[in-house]
Amino acid sequence: MRPLILALLAALPATLSACAPGTSPNALPGLRPTLLPAQAQDNARRGAVELAVKGAFEPVMSDIAAGGGPALERAFDAAGVPAADRPARRLQLSGDLELYEANPGALVTSLLLWGR
Repeated sequence: MRPLILALLAALPATLSACAPGTSPNALPGLRPTLLPAQAQDNARRGAVELAVKGAFEPVMSDIAAGGGPALERAFDAAGVPAADRPARRLQLSGDLELYEANPGALVTSLLLWGR
């Protein structure tokens, strides 16, 4: 039992370094590592997306229900969602419309995840 515990402890530093911010090859685009403070560009992007979504929430929701529109495109632009990804993202948004109607922050987070 003791050798197993020692082996696990020896592997721990390598495991922790693999999880360190910025080292994961599978990191989610659009999200910063949560252990590091937000940078000015992160805050600016998040603020722009929040303004685009929450400042025109009803038109954005109407655009999602309709399968697209100018308010939704402005939100996509603010988040930096690639044009090639937008048709699939519109489908995803319409499938989760009830979630986003109840929680605008969830919509902001989704857009930030999909953006670059």
